[in-house]
Amino acid sequence: MIRHIVFFSARRKEDVGAVRDGLMALGKIPHSSLFEVTLNTKVDPLSDAIDVVVYAEFEDDAALAAYKAHPLYAETTSRVKPLRELRYSADVVAA
Repeated sequence: MIRHIVFFSARRKEDVGAVRDGLMALGKIPHSSLFEVTLNTKVDPLSDAIDVVVYAEFEDDAALAAYKAHPLYAETTSRVKPLRELRYSADVVAA
């Protein structure tokens, strides 16, 4: 299983909701076994730069690749990209 975790910050504070709402559309792509978009609670004062977190699980690399190749992925990315500042992504194999 591949855990796909992506961290986003909005360019402006007032865009955080739009970033989150835009990323929620990715949940309609059928290749993940689990998909979540959440706001960062910012409990850790040293890590408050991140506003939104996407967490998804995929059966394997092929499922993740199919997810990223889906037309809705490109559409969502083009809509959200102008609203975001940072984007960090990590793909890890579950132990």
